[in-house]
Amino acid sequence: MPNLNNDKLIALVEKMPAFPKSVQQVVQLTSDINASAKDIVRVIECDPVMTVKILKAINSSFYGLPQKITSVQKAVVHIGMNTIKNIALGVAAMGMLNANNKANFNTADFLLHSLTTAALSKMLAERLGLSSTQCSDCFVAGLLHDFGKVVFAEFMPTEFKFALEKSQNQQLPLYQTELEFIGLSHAQAGKMLAERWELSELLIDAIAEHHNLEPSQNILRECVFTANQISKKLQFGDSGNPLIEDFPAAIVARFGLNLTELCEALGDLESVKTEAQSFIKM
Repeated sequence: MPNLNNDKLIALVEKMPAFPKSVQQVVQLTSDINASAKDIVRVIECDPVMTVKILKAINSSFYGLPQKITSVQKAVVHIGMNTIKNIALGVAAMGMLNANNKANFNTADFLLHSLTTAALSKMLAERLGLSSTQCSDCFVAGLLHDFGKVVFAEFMPTEFKFALEKSQNQQLPLYQTELEFIGLSHAQAGKMLAERWELSELLIDAIAEHHNLEPSQNILRECVFTANQISKKLQFGDSGNPLIEDFPAAIVARFGLNLTELCEALGDLESVKTEAQSFIKM
């Protein structure tokens, strides 16, 4: 395993992209029970680029609203603060992807996997009866769970390419081959990103531990793990990791079903893929 010493780690973290300040402020405000919709609208409207992108997303077929939304204030009223947060994060995350990376990492397939995992995480949270805020956080955790791979593709492309190839050729978990060639897994890099983006502790844990099969008190982590396997099983995009992990006992206990049974219980999920594709094309 390569020795990714502390100096190299610090250098890697410093290279990691920061979300626009406006997005970070939106995330912080939506986590504050005392924050008002007016505060969030003010932050977004101070960022003209973000305003345009959010309105474009809201008026896309992804949301299918009956009338055109022409202001952020109206958007908050129609779809709520948590959904605005999800859109802001989704737009910012899409802007981080470099399709021409030297690792030959397919960012279009990766984004489809990330968006469908996000939507499925939220769906699973709703199935468990979680609050609207928790459901929104599950969406965010699902969206960002694999973004450590984006860092590797951009800043350690040669090593990441070797990890991807060995994972695919030998049907090994990608996080295992990342440790071999990079000395760090995408989950660990994702934790650093989440900390840099000042996400909540529960979100950081869900991103950092989304391959951890041990029982957890963090339901977000369990929803992301489960949604990740469903997305891979249904071949919604491609995360670069070819292996579908069986549900551990804790996940079976949480949902009362194994992977195949849960997929069947959720019904036809093609609409999740279609909606994600429409969001990508906007």
